[in-house]
Amino acid sequence: MNRGQSRAAAWLVGASALVMAVPALAQTSAPTGGNGGEDIVVTGSRVISNGNNSPTPLTVVSAQDVLATQPTTISDALNTLPVFSGPRTQVSNPNAGIGAGGGGNAVANQLNLRNLGAQRTLILLDGKRVAPTTSNGIVDVDTVPQFILKRVDVVTGGVSAVYGSDAVSGVVNFVTDKDFSGVRANVQAGISSRGDGRQVEAGLAWGGDLGDRAHLIASYEYRDDEGILYRSSRPKTWQTVLAGNGSAGAPFFVASNGVRADYTFGGVIRPFTGTANNSLVGKQFTAGGVLIPFVPGTTTSAPALQLGGDGAAYDGSLKAPLRSHQIFARLDYEVSDAVHFYVEGAANFKRNVYYSSWQQITNLTISKGNAFLSDAVKTAMGADTQFSMSKFIGQAPRLTSAIDERQIFVNAGLDGKLGQNWNWGLGFVYSNAKLSNTEGANLNTRRLLAALDAVKDGSGNTVCNVTLTNPGLYPGCVALNPFGQGSESAAAIAYILGDTHFTAWTDQTDVSGSVSGNLFETGAGPVKVALSGEWRRQAYKAVSDALPSDTGNCTGLRFNCNANTVQWFQTFANRSRVSQTVEEGAVEVEVPLLKDSPFADSLSLNGAARYTHYNTSGKYWTWKLGLDWHLTDALRFRATRSRDIRAPTLEDLFAPAVTTPAGGTTDLLVVPNITSTAATVSQGNPSLTAEVGETTTVGMVWKPVFAPGLSMSLDYFGIRVKNAILTINGTNQTFQQVCYQSQGASPYCALQDRPLGYVNNTAANAATLWRTQTVNVADIKTWGFDFETNYAARLGAMPISLRGLVTWQPHIRYVQPGLPTFEMGGVAYGQNGLQASPQWRVTGIVNFAPTEHLAVTVLERWRSGLGLTADPTQFAAGPNVPSYATTNLTVAWKVPSGGKEFEFYVNVQNLFDNLAPGANFGGTQGSPGLFGGFPIGDDPVGRYFSAGARLKF
Repeated sequence: MNRGQSRAAAWLVGASALVMAVPALAQTSAPTGGNGGEDIVVTGSRVISNGNNSPTPLTVVSAQDVLATQPTTISDALNTLPVFSGPRTQVSNPNAGIGAGGGGNAVANQLNLRNLGAQRTLILLDGKRVAPTTSNGIVDVDTVPQFILKRVDVVTGGVSAVYGSDAVSGVVNFVTDKDFSGVRANVQAGISSRGDGRQVEAGLAWGGDLGDRAHLIASYEYRDDEGILYRSSRPKTWQTVLAGNGSAGAPFFVASNGVRADYTFGGVIRPFTGTANNSLVGKQFTAGGVLIPFVPGTTTSAPALQLGGDGAAYDGSLKAPLRSHQIFARLDYEVSDAVHFYVEGAANFKRNVYYSSWQQITNLTISKGNAFLSDAVKTAMGADTQFSMSKFIGQAPRLTSAIDERQIFVNAGLDGKLGQNWNWGLGFVYSNAKLSNTEGANLNTRRLLAALDAVKDGSGNTVCNVTLTNPGLYPGCVALNPFGQGSESAAAIAYILGDTHFTAWTDQTDVSGSVSGNLFETGAGPVKVALSGEWRRQAYKAVSDALPSDTGNCTGLRFNCNANTVQWFQTFANRSRVSQTVEEGAVEVEVPLLKDSPFADSLSLNGAARYTHYNTSGKYWTWKLGLDWHLTDALRFRATRSRDIRAPTLEDLFAPAVTTPAGGTTDLLVVPNITSTAATVSQGNPSLTAEVGETTTVGMVWKPVFAPGLSMSLDYFGIRVKNAILTINGTNQTFQQVCYQSQGASPYCALQDRPLGYVNNTAANAATLWRTQTVNVADIKTWGFDFETNYAARLGAMPISLRGLVTWQPHIRYVQPGLPTFEMGGVAYGQNGLQASPQWRVTGIVNFAPTEHLAVTVLERWRSGLGLTADPTQFAAGPNVPSYATTNLTVAWKVPSGGKEFEFYVNVQNLFDNLAPGANFGGTQGSPGLFGGFPIGDDPVGRYFSAGARLKF
């Protein structure tokens, strides 16, 4: 443990028992504007008017306070809370495909409660559902306007009966500051201690009354984060791989300096599969096209992976650049004393860019007659007429995904009162999200094959052979010299690369109505009821100019082309417009049972039920029961039981077939194991049905009378997701082994195509195609405890507040037929992209004001150590991934300015520069330096400085 970790551990021992001044369950809402107001609304219920009476655990955080401790994006700030785990962020594992968890933007910032998947966390803005921003139905939280936010409510329990589908693990509700008056401004800049990752932010908000009945607020925010463009800028994690294959004889272990054994930057000769043309195998090209021996590194059980030696590694981006513009406005108008109108709109424009693989030549045939081959090489070939080679084209641009997101959100409605005890509301929400993915430097496969076939023309010039045999078929073809590092001309590189485009549109229309009020009075208080109805339609379509169906045109190409050869290295399929409609009706009741009795200051029962009809996936009932028991003013107990659903998304149901080229997958059937050259095809499954969640929470809140300002809460949660929707991939080593052990009888054998069945282990039976399929196949089970403690006091004459949040989640089990149970609790990586799930996650915050104008905030995060694999049949030699902690420090100075609030601040993230420990998962053995390298949730950037100024008047 280094000095930073020692300090962090010591700090946590004290801080985790202390608390911060913001009550964990307090929920308030100020008037929205004009002379009117609104009833307090608790996220997670339509009838409870005080968060202290909510049976569902509810954590409220001030948006500005949490951003002050982590002054980047709102998702980064919220992910400091331990209830979130395994998030996808700007430093997540990028994937150039449209799927694989990214939904078109693999570095979108997402929120993942309990590490059950962002798709099971419902995102709301002012209580209204936010439409998906990615094609897989997930919300990129960066699109939520954050400069005008008042607070964020996090409900850590299933509430589908209140809000509908997706609220399985909980709800995150972003609440705007509707009553804001005045002007607020912020300017901030930041840079890492290594001089990269520069970031600039600026925001402006205004609010004020328009006459006696109207109130208007508006905000604009700009963010420009240049990211970190090379993973090699952090050598500790860059080439970290998980070596071994998980067997008893070759257990997994974390290793550094991983490289692809079958690629170099100059080109390496590969075994030729067509004839005996193998005289040059074991040689590589160096500068000038000279052949020298290839020096291998330490071999591993994965054929494509070696440790050290002359092999090459990828170097993708570590942190994706982000640039965004956020605009928000809201108007509240009191039509009368009993009727209130509101309309709010948001427009968000965001760009992410991430860089993935080098341009590559993969096991392509080269003719002895190639015009760029030297006489020495031709002589060395002897009687051989061809050879195969692979290389990374290091001087060419990397494959680049530039993702532009544009979202428009309009929320309008009327609400009012009917008499003294009844409220009503009508709402209309429209969202439209456009995601445009430009694949920059996409490799045009056919142009590459044409350019590699270089010959001499009648004048002695080196040209593409196709220009002689089929003039006009490949206009502008420039012959490519692949022999040696830096051998390719700029003109040839420009010829074989091009930009392709994929654009997806998602729109959502939602109409809702509700009425709530007191049915009648009892001795313990009023019985409250809320009735609501909702109609929602969501539609999705996509177009692409690089189609996976564009295959097989081999006219004029002598080598390497066949019926399966696609036009572009990265392809996307078109998706004609598909839609689904949802009709819902719900009722919620709160029944007070006791008040001021010997057994309780108060006791109430809360219940809700919802009927949901999806035209695509069926009809469902969801429900929730909750109990809130105030034993005394100081001690209360709460409990809930709910049935929740997540319906399959349009992408789950109707995603078109997408073909991804071979990516270093190990074919475990062939002996000895080989690196597969087969592509992977994935597509939707229209037979999917909704998954069903069952959630139980039981907790207590204690505010001891002997310690004013102190509060503590402890909550148990247990969640089971039945019929869970999972994406299973035939390249997964566990699925492969189950298939082969069954000798072809397992349903997982359908995830791969082979010419000779699933027993023959010769090279002639190598896989010809891998499949990725989405199915209702699993049960997911998790349980644990959340602990929160808050304390506000004075240190001398000055205020101090402390807050500690702890989550213990020992198990996240995935149960699938025919497979061992995967245990993600306490594991760094799992199957199908599952991310780190520490059993213990702790956050501590201390606020102290040593003087009237100076404020100091310290935020500490710690997670427990992690194992290497979730599969109990696999072996790991260790060591496991160690525990990890970071410290953030913020110092703010308020300048007296005659009624105006003017503040300078400095923030240091990861104060002790504790870089994430190196780790990786088995699926990256064929791509060292491209994916992973550290557990998601840890910080690979290191110490980061930010400074800025805030103004409010």
